[in-house]
Amino acid sequence: MDLSRRNFFVKSVVGAAALSSIPSIISASMLPELKESKEKNRIFGAGSTVLFQGDSITDAGRDKKNELANNAHSFGLGYAFLAASALLNELPEKNLTIYNRGISGNKVYQLADRWQKDCLDLEPEILSILIGVNDYWHKRNGKYDGTVEVYENDYRKLLKLTKEKLPNVKLVICELFYVLNTSAVDETWIEPMKEYQAAAKRIANEFNTLWVPFQKVFDEAIKYAPATYWTGDGVHPAMPGAQLMAEAWLRVVQHEKMDARGRKNRRRK
Repeated sequence: MDLSRRNFFVKSVVGAAALSSIPSIISASMLPELKESKEKNRIFGAGSTVLFQGDSITDAGRDKKNELANNAHSFGLGYAFLAASALLNELPEKNLTIYNRGISGNKVYQLADRWQKDCLDLEPEILSILIGVNDYWHKRNGKYDGTVEVYENDYRKLLKLTKEKLPNVKLVICELFYVLNTSAVDETWIEPMKEYQAAAKRIANEFNTLWVPFQKVFDEAIKYAPATYWTGDGVHPAMPGAQLMAEAWLRVVQHEKMDARGRKNRRRK
């Protein structure tokens, strides 16, 4: 067997093993109470509107000229598309309306600048936000002078406004993440990103939101396949990374329920 064929064979085996292990990765990295639930999908009411918000990871190349609900071109090719497709397939009786309004390059203050059009006017019942990597990355490359304190304060103001305007909205905060041994991310990312992750978690706790622990998920994933299998640059997911994110998001959201005021009901252990 020549070297190129051998490399192809090895990569194929690794890829197949990693993909088949995604359910195991999700189960290992999620909280135990999310592994089993008899109340799956209770968060979604009939006719609910679901909105994905964020930066390029959520954007994933979507069509921004025709920002339609439940439309593949309007969703791009990332985790939001995969998660939305799964929901629409599994819950046709719910008649869900699902939007993706992520925009590449956004930081928290840029979400705020377009929040009326891209969130409040849509009146979502479920709002999922993944934001923060650019608040650090653009500071790192000299394109932004914000700090983690600015990130946290801006995030808090945004969610406070959202709850004032949409008091019953059910919030899902996704953890920003990084993956080492990739083209853009090295060890110098670790401590700063931990600060931004901690800020996002404080916000999630303060507003009693659902929390999708993407860092824990990717930390588990690299036990099954190399980092670059899941993400080339350490930030933007490759195809299996997007599937991993979608399944993690679904696991958290589908296995939680909210009360009438959009607050998370905590299960008793």
